[in-house]
Amino acid sequence: MILYSFATFLPAILLVVGAFTGGWILWAAPVTIGLMWIVMDQMPDPADGSELPVGDGLLVILGFLQITHMGLGVWAMTFNLHGFDWIMGMIGFGLFFGQVGNPAAHELIHRSDRFMTRLGTLVYINFLFGHHVSAHRLVHHPHVATPHDPVSATKGTNFWIYLPVAWWGSFLSGYKAEKALRQRGAVRKRNPYVYYIGGEVILLALCFALCGLWGLFIYVMLCAHTQAQMLVADYVQHYGLRRRRLPNGRYEAAGPWHAWNSKGWYSSAVTLNAPRHSDHHAHPARPYPQLTLPEGSAMLPAPLPAMAMLAMLPPFWKRVMDPRLAALLDEQEAAPRVSPDAMPVH
Repeated sequence: MILYSFATFLPAILLVVGAFTGGWILWAAPVTIGLMWIVMDQMPDPADGSELPVGDGLLVILGFLQITHMGLGVWAMTFNLHGFDWIMGMIGFGLFFGQVGNPAAHELIHRSDRFMTRLGTLVYINFLFGHHVSAHRLVHHPHVATPHDPVSATKGTNFWIYLPVAWWGSFLSGYKAEKALRQRGAVRKRNPYVYYIGGEVILLALCFALCGLWGLFIYVMLCAHTQAQMLVADYVQHYGLRRRRLPNGRYEAAGPWHAWNSKGWYSSAVTLNAPRHSDHHAHPARPYPQLTLPEGSAMLPAPLPAMAMLAMLPPFWKRVMDPRLAALLDEQEAAPRVSPDAMPVH
């Protein structure tokens, strides 16, 4: 857990100090998230592949840091940071929320512990992305790599076109899934979209009251930056991959070839093993330190952060990924798989 703690706490500490002082300390924060992995991933993994099967305490701390750092970031960029420091603050805090906060919140909402689940939900509401809690668990996981999942990008889809479509698609599909649960009587509680939207409205109003229109603009920009990083991760990790429909009308179970994975020990530590994505879909409740790279996993040609940046340049993305995708699909076609626990078609 030392690796995860170092990789995630280092930028958090730099952002706290940099919010007050500006200068090189603030500038170092985005470097530790967005560039440091380039060097560190080339070095030998100091853990030698062995990780402790714990980490809930780290998740809880990181969850609370997303809430406190959002307030700190909005305050700093509203009242204290200017010029290049302001720009680096926007980049640094945004990267911290998108690269560290999102993986932490994602892990929290998959925990069975009610406190941790609620904390993860609060973090996503804090990012003005509360609906992701429902859309991710009720739509993305059961329908990943099928036409029923709005965030599983099809081959040839331009990321900048995908971005608004996936956002709105996940919002609607999550709401419909929650509504369907209540219509079937599976859940008696109020639709959580009431809390998602209500909480977000309260946060926007509070931000405006405390920091004015400029502070409100900064808050929305930080959230937009964070949300874009979440969606580019979904785009990269599921681009073009599809589960086949079986003769019984069901889809084959999600396997190692239905999500793109990547290596790189430091970038994996920063994102709490998010690049081991196939194993997460096969075992959603498995704690992040225990995630593995199963044999036959679909592999990206570079670490996840590099591929996320490449996705923002669609012509280059397609040039790199489309041939790799075609080769993978050919391999899948030659290796028939039938799973008795495949998910039903909706």
